[in-house]
Amino acid sequence: MRVLVVGASRGTGAELVSELAQRGHVVTAFARSADGDVDGVSYVAGDVLDADAVTKAVAGQDAVVVTLGIPDNPFRVRLTRRASSRLDVRSAGTANVVRAMTETGVRRLLVQSTYGIGDTYRRMPLALKAFFSLAIRPQVTDHEVQEATVRASDLDWTIIRPVVLHDEERPVPATVRTDDTVPAWKVSRRQVARAMADALSREEWVGRTLSVSE
Repeated sequence: MRVLVVGASRGTGAELVSELAQRGHVVTAFARSADGDVDGVSYVAGDVLDADAVTKAVAGQDAVVVTLGIPDNPFRVRLTRRASSRLDVRSAGTANVVRAMTETGVRRLLVQSTYGIGDTYRRMPLALKAFFSLAIRPQVTDHEVQEATVRASDLDWTIIRPVVLHDEERPVPATVRTDDTVPAWKVSRRQVARAMADALSREEWVGRTLSVSE
């Protein structure tokens, strides 16, 4: 499968690029600084807020995965209302991806959001609720707009909502559920990447929102 990963330079996006390449997919990694070194991966430098660049990258793909985010310290972003990326990069970038996919006829879309959006907020422990409200409220709002954009499209979409992410290796698969429940409050980025790679070929997950945890 030919897969475009948008937001591929770090975090879950970089893990997903590696995971997909290991599985034999033809991977294109799209990011502002696309300079990775995974064998067989095509790295394309571009801005997800540039609609023309996104359309060129999307054309000819079988699937697109969006893993956009802001790498800056969330407390600093909250205090200064400034970041190295636009605060609405998730929703604005995803809107460009949806538009490009519609124009080019690419159907399969996976989008990384976060657990705590929508009805899952009430299921979180108090400490995480406070973090969402006090530290990352702008990012939460952006995720809400992002998810609404995805759901309003007529694409074959799946939304991925991981719990708190970490970088430690976990050889076991993540727990993936469609009922908004989770058995744990942490999950490794590589586990999420494996779940995303699995989701590409799971037709029963089209139009579903997946909660991903350890």
